[in-house]
Amino acid sequence: MSRRPRSPHRLLTSVALAGVLALATAGCSTTGGPLLLRATGSAERVATTPAVARSEADWRREVDTWGARYRADPSDRTTAMAYAKALSATERRAEAVSVLEQISLRNPKDPALLGAYGRALADAGRFEQALDVLGRAHSPDRPDWRILSAQGAVLDQLGRHKDAQAYYASALKIAPGEPTVLSNLGLSYALAKDLRRAEATLREAVGRPDADPRVRQNLALVVGLQGRFTDAEDLARADLPADEASANVAYLREMLAEKGDIKRLGRPAPIAARGRS
Repeated sequence: MSRRPRSPHRLLTSVALAGVLALATAGCSTTGGPLLLRATGSAERVATTPAVARSEADWRREVDTWGARYRADPSDRTTAMAYAKALSATERRAEAVSVLEQISLRNPKDPALLGAYGRALADAGRFEQALDVLGRAHSPDRPDWRILSAQGAVLDQLGRHKDAQAYYASALKIAPGEPTVLSNLGLSYALAKDLRRAEATLREAVGRPDADPRVRQNLALVVGLQGRFTDAEDLARADLPADEASANVAYLREMLAEKGDIKRLGRPAPIAARGRS
C-alpha cells in the first residue's frame, strides 16, 4: 500500500476512512474515528463559517499558553475549555477529557461545558459515556442543534445510523440548512451504504454559502467511493493543491481496488447541487 498524503486537510482523513470504506463498500461493522464536522458548542468553535486553518505549531503554542493559565487557575471555565480544545487539536485527547471532567465537576449544570466534555469523550472513543454526558448538555424543552448533531455523530460511531439520522433531522429543524449537520447526515448515509443519498445531502451542504471547505472534501470522498475518481479529484482540487488532491484520490482508488469494489460500485451519474431552500 502506498504511503498516505501528509496534508492535515487531506480527503482521506475527512472522515473515518476505514469505517466508511468498510460500511459503504464491504458491509462490515466498525466504530472508527469521529466524523469530521460535528458542530461544536457555543463556547468552542462553531463551524458555520470557514475558519482560518491553524498549523500544528499554532496549536502547540495554544497548548503552552492556555496550559500555563490553566495551571494558574484550574477553576476558570473559559481557560479550561480553551486548553482542552488545544489539547484535542494536538491529539492529547485523554488529557483534554481529564481537564473537562474536572471543570464539569465544578459546574455540573453548565450546558456548554457538558457539551465540550461529551465531545471530548467521543474523540477519545468513549462513546457510551459521551452519549450520557451529551444527553445532559441540553433539555428537551430547550434543545441545542449543536448537541443534537454531536449526539448523532456518536451514534454513528456505535453503528446506530438510523438513530443518528433522527438526531440530525431534529437538529435541522432547529437550524435548517446548517452545513455541518448536513455534512454529518451525508456521511451517516455513506456509513449506512446509501451513497446516492449521501452525495445528494453533501451537495446540498456544499451549496450553502457558509459551508466549511472540508464539507467539499467529504463530498469528494463519497463521490470517489462510487468509483467516479475524476469527479472526486475535481472536487478535491477546489480546496487542495493539485498534487495533494491527486494523491488522495489515487490512495482511495487503491483502497477500493484492494477490496475489489470498484467495478461493483459503478459510476452513477452526478447529482445536481441544490441551493438554499
